[in-house]
Amino acid sequence: MIERRSFAGLGGANHGWLKAKHHFSFASYYDPNRMDWGALRVWNDDEIAPGTGFPPHPHADMEIITYVRQGAITHQDNLGNKGRTEAGDVQVMSAGSGIVHSEYNLEPGLTRIFQIWIEPNRRGDKPSWGAKPFPRGDRSGQFVALASGFEADGDALPIRTDARVLGATLKAGETTEYRLGEGRRAYIVPAVGAVEINGVRIDARDGAAIREETVLTVTALEDSELVLVDAA
Repeated sequence: MIERRSFAGLGGANHGWLKAKHHFSFASYYDPNRMDWGALRVWNDDEIAPGTGFPPHPHADMEIITYVRQGAITHQDNLGNKGRTEAGDVQVMSAGSGIVHSEYNLEPGLTRIFQIWIEPNRRGDKPSWGAKPFPRGDRSGQFVALASGFEADGDALPIRTDARVLGATLKAGETTEYRLGEGRRAYIVPAVGAVEINGVRIDARDGAAIREETVLTVTALEDSELVLVDAA
């Protein structure tokens, strides 16, 4: 089963400095049919104006993955972590027992990010933050784990949940496959470009909510950049 969720049909808000689209219920957007997708709780498509961002605020017991699509985001938290994550790269914040952080666009141009929240396996762990570059060329023609709770994905940023976040870049006409384990769900969003997933067209920034599909065959209709979450 593949459910296409069009970008135009997503919930969202325009705060001036922030234009946000929500794939799942978030903040003032509520849809009882879009509360989560397995352990995946939030997928926000955010555009942040230059010189603005999210001021210090707290989180607890959530795995928060930020995939930077354009520009860069600068992170700072009460643990003393500070870092700049630029387009194509990823940061992970395991909120654990509690963390206060800020995320600012200190760049001269627009920053675009996917912000993904996944429920952790356990609560109250020590909070942490990390970031890592993932060159787009290393993902050419295949899905590569960017953040993962599985030891087998050793090069990925660690998260505390039985899930993985993957990225792929495909040239127009190129096809790749991803095998989804029994009982697991996938959610795929093309950051750029249009694709077909098992024959279903998914345009840029649309969501594809997938279950009961063993093999996902993804064909790029245009040059595409994809992010996939595989969760129980």
